[in-house]
Amino acid sequence: MPHVTGRIPPPVAPRYLPGGPAAALAGGEPDPYAWMRDRDLPATRDYLAAERAYYDRQLDTRLRDELAAELTARVLAAEDSVSWRRDGRTYFARTVPGREFEQFCRAQDGADEVLLDVNLLLGDPDCAGDYVALGVREVSPDGRLLAYSVDFDGDEVHQLRMRDLASGADLAERIDGTYYELAWAADSRSFFYTVPDPLYRPHQVWLHRLGTPQDQDVLVFVEPDERFELTVRSTRSGAYVLIEAASRNTTETLLIPADRASQPPVVMEPRRAGVEYWADHGDGPDGGEFYLVTNDESVEYRLVRAPATAPGRAGWTEVIPGSAGTRLVSAGVFGRYLVVEQRHGGATQLRIVDRHSGEQRLVGAGGPEYSLALATNEDYHAAAVTVCTQSLIDPPAWHDVDLASGSWTLRKRREVSGYDPAGYVTERISAPAPDGTQVPVTIAYRRGARPDGTAPWLLYGYGAYESCSWPEFDVATPSLLDRGFGYAVAHARGGGEGGRAWWLAGRLDRKRNTFTDFIAAADVLADRGWAAPDRIVSRGLSAGGLLQGAVFSMAPRRWRAVVAEVPFVDCVTTMLDPGIPLTIAEWDEWGDPRDPAIRAYMESYNPYDNVPAGPRPSLLVTGSLHDPRVLIHEPAKWAARLRATDTSGSRLLFRPELGAGAHVGPAGRYDRLRYEAEILAFIVDAVTRGM
Repeated sequence: MPHVTGRIPPPVAPRYLPGGPAAALAGGEPDPYAWMRDRDLPATRDYLAAERAYYDRQLDTRLRDELAAELTARVLAAEDSVSWRRDGRTYFARTVPGREFEQFCRAQDGADEVLLDVNLLLGDPDCAGDYVALGVREVSPDGRLLAYSVDFDGDEVHQLRMRDLASGADLAERIDGTYYELAWAADSRSFFYTVPDPLYRPHQVWLHRLGTPQDQDVLVFVEPDERFELTVRSTRSGAYVLIEAASRNTTETLLIPADRASQPPVVMEPRRAGVEYWADHGDGPDGGEFYLVTNDESVEYRLVRAPATAPGRAGWTEVIPGSAGTRLVSAGVFGRYLVVEQRHGGATQLRIVDRHSGEQRLVGAGGPEYSLALATNEDYHAAAVTVCTQSLIDPPAWHDVDLASGSWTLRKRREVSGYDPAGYVTERISAPAPDGTQVPVTIAYRRGARPDGTAPWLLYGYGAYESCSWPEFDVATPSLLDRGFGYAVAHARGGGEGGRAWWLAGRLDRKRNTFTDFIAAADVLADRGWAAPDRIVSRGLSAGGLLQGAVFSMAPRRWRAVVAEVPFVDCVTTMLDPGIPLTIAEWDEWGDPRDPAIRAYMESYNPYDNVPAGPRPSLLVTGSLHDPRVLIHEPAKWAARLRATDTSGSRLLFRPELGAGAHVGPAGRYDRLRYEAEILAFIVDAVTRGM
């Protein structure tokens, strides 16, 4: 395949070199690329522009366009989502041919009405490019108003707007500088919203009354502890607004009756270090009761209930005890029933509990290689909940699960043009980690493929924050499988697939387990003949990008290529700088390197401090100028240092997004497909280059 020859020159350091903790490497020597911390520095912008120009020249546009056409052909041009009910009305989302974004719709009086067409926001005077993302989209309880917020550059700070749904026109009032959450009061004339601080931490909750200017809004709650972030939401019953303060391992919830929005919030249970609880409300006498999933007295969480009049710990009564093998995640109230989400055996289950009789019923997807998730379910009085199932090879299917009987009714199965899942196979295998732990790995391959040690494979991983990489279908996967690839997802420690204990075993001073788990997953693919030992490509994003950087350094000869998207690759320097977004809150995940012992451990795996010697695999790195989660200087510095230390002519491409763009990439559906085609083109080319 044709490629432009030549290499990008190393960046030229400006005379201005900032000092402070960002200016030293692990060994104490000065960091030659610390100046990139200033993204507005002309030298930084020049370097990013040079890297992007080099990437664009190197890109195999023929293969990208071929892959983009394949992906686009599998996506239906027009489709309605599964609908949901709220406050007696039916809502759904719709995609229309040739348009990037959804329409938010309501079915009413036998007709469909478009409440918000996100595509039209591209023509908004505040939209400087082709990027738009919604933060919130909440209809008022009386169905007359829509609160929605927009971000036009990807920095996740939004402008909040209100729309009169009868006329379709926006009200004049707008609220700038808001974050993701919003909760309406019962009167449909006031609502609560969150505001981030300069480091993008949502730290305030405000109350706004329609018809009043923003400077008259009431500050309801402010969180002074920089380890905690705030969310605000309504209970499904509509009776309460919950303000939730959460750090990595501690929570506190404050209550406001939705029909008394001016009432000061009341703490449900005071925060205690290391104790989490998450609540929902059920109706009943004397204001009903709360159901809380909590790790108080149970590492893997238990379910308790408490009267609304006394919701604190003293009034908790156990409903479901904790179990070492089952992680309780959440509990939602639907009238007479509870729907408890839990993780067991490396898979998601739902447990339906009758609030009156105590009878329980388990709902599963049929095996750990299939994912099960609750869809949008906003109707408190629903007789059934909608669930979504899928796998690496099976497109999403939505079913209604009857709460009284447990029976399933198919509502919708996503159609993928020209695709037949019968031609593919998925299964769950395990890989032995160095300490003997069995690491789950979900794999997919074309039916009839044989483990003969010749096939290329793509291995994906994340492994942080107790987040779960459940099997999901992607229209890009068939393009790999049809080219002879296998695809695998490693459920490494640090994630949550194995419960709270799985996360605890992959964070802080046990973080290296995440990386060795991932390498073990690659080893088992090679050892069992699934993958050619020299044709394995790895991929991950954000914290998964740190994973890619770590395994790139720890086992460079294991990989044919590595894809590190918006990678968190200088965690030591970032965690030393409380002036960077998210740092203080992240100390409970990665550790505080101001402690010499913690710093030494972090330096043992920090990709920026561990440049591999000798030949290296091909590497694709991405970054986004407006990303508030992984600032662009991290991938930029890493790419520059790798270039400067490379002695073997390894291939390295850095794709900085210099315009509007988010942490996870483009927002539009076709833009996202084109981006994915670029990544796939790099992967396919990496395993065929030189053959």
